[in-house]
Amino acid sequence: MQTNGVIALCQPKAVSDDEKIKLIGTHFREIMKIMGLDVYDPALADTPGRVARMYVKEIFSGLNPANKPAITLFDNKSKHNKMVIEKNITLYSYCEHHFVPFIGKAHIAYISNGKLIGLSKLNRIVQYYSRKPQIQERLTEEIAVSIQKALQTEDVAVMVDAVHLCVASRGVLDNNSSTVTSHYSGKFRNEDIKSEFLLTIK
Repeated sequence: MQTNGVIALCQPKAVSDDEKIKLIGTHFREIMKIMGLDVYDPALADTPGRVARMYVKEIFSGLNPANKPAITLFDNKSKHNKMVIEKNITLYSYCEHHFVPFIGKAHIAYISNGKLIGLSKLNRIVQYYSRKPQIQERLTEEIAVSIQKALQTEDVAVMVDAVHLCVASRGVLDNNSSTVTSHYSGKFRNEDIKSEFLLTIK
């Protein structure tokens, strides 16, 4: 659509989770048929619905902004001015190119600008942004920006180390490699502070 010489992007119509599950189930049943599976086999009959519910309610739930976690902040009464690190946060996400998982760990650090974040909220931020098809580089940046906005500080570091099944289970079939992406901003651009972060997470 074009208005006054400006191309307007078509926005998808809002669809409820129940509608999404119904539509995905219908289409996934057709995919199964195309692949030659017997959709009337008792072992497969309920698979389209299970897959649809898994997509909407679980592994791709990060596509729904309503699922974004509420962030709890606390005043930094102790005046802690060193980095706070949460490491080895389990991460499951999906490659947007092949819709297969990449699995790994996220490591997060920040330096307080007057507020502290509830530690479990860092895990929930990682989980929320992980639950959609994407590339690891963008996931790393989204996690970092979310923490920066929540804490109103630029002093944030994020590292993600993950194994991609699109590399391990297909194509080149390399199950020994992993992909590392990182974000450093604010004080974490200082080499001494960055080195302290890297030493701690290793």
